[in-house]
Amino acid sequence: MAPLAATIAASVAVGVGIALAQAERARRSAKAQRARERRFASLPGEPLSEGLRRMVLGQLDLAIELLGGEGKSDGRAPDERAIHETRKALKRLRALLRLLRAQLGERRFAREYEILRDAARRLAGARDAEVMVDTLDALLQRSPAKLARHRAVIELRELLVTERAAATRRTLGDRATRAEVLSELASLRERVRLWSLPERPAIAVVESDLHRIYRQGRRRHRGAGRSEIGGHGGGGTQELHQWRKRVKDLRYALEALDIKGLPSKRVAKLARRANGLGELLGEEHDLALLAALLHPPGRAPFKGKRGKRARSALLKQIARRRARLRKRALREGERLYRRKPKNFTRRVRRAHARASRV
Repeated sequence: MAPLAATIAASVAVGVGIALAQAERARRSAKAQRARERRFASLPGEPLSEGLRRMVLGQLDLAIELLGGEGKSDGRAPDERAIHETRKALKRLRALLRLLRAQLGERRFAREYEILRDAARRLAGARDAEVMVDTLDALLQRSPAKLARHRAVIELRELLVTERAAATRRTLGDRATRAEVLSELASLRERVRLWSLPERPAIAVVESDLHRIYRQGRRRHRGAGRSEIGGHGGGGTQELHQWRKRVKDLRYALEALDIKGLPSKRVAKLARRANGLGELLGEEHDLALLAALLHPPGRAPFKGKRGKRARSALLKQIARRRARLRKRALREGERLYRRKPKNFTRRVRRAHARASRV
């Protein structure tokens, strides 16, 4: 009986090993498929309309998963990283909607866009507070001798850290808001699943909206330049902020049109240029928000003579850094927006067509 028992045990072990191996292969296959579906780029051989719909669904799935609406039964709230990544997914989704605006129609576009914008606003508290701390830290790192010696600046950082902790607790612990956002995103996903986008050659299905996105950014770039030349550097904050939004739209639109894994790098290069410009404008905007926190002058901890000197030193460093960022952004914007919208879209169309034929 011993040999028989050994044979049975060996057979069972082999069977269990095979089952485990098969389960692992299935898990890896499912993971690879999920990564493919969520890839924010066109895929070789994939019709553009099909790819854009896939990207919208993929980013919605990512946001829902990060917020705890899929595969998480423990009820734990998402962490700060998850909230940050969710907001990035929502920005990509809004850019995709802008790229598909003509195909969706104004009514449907406006409805879905408002849902995504509202979701991002509801999740903004923790991230915005985090940005203020990071922005002040960057200034302290750049000018430690001029800022760190002021006790009021250090007290301001302590205050911002406290506010960040409170905002994080409110945002991450608000189950009702998170449930509402999840419900809206799930409903939107069901509607997207039923989308029927027309198949057209090259980028024809989105060309008019790519033209619009680029034209709007080009116009904002010129407006920001006029504001700077007119001596309104600090007064053009809203103009710069609106320009930054259009730059981000362009970046995400180009990333979506880039065909990964193929030799053509022109679209990817344009996307990287837009991303770099967006980072410059983003830092400038964050500094503008930090400067706004210093008003009115009597806001703690900037009371008394020492507090006023600290506030003046901080505002001076903010203004200096913002001026440098604006100068660099306008220069980079000139490179990105030097072409007329018609020529730009034609360039992207040709690059995409060449990559598609490979």
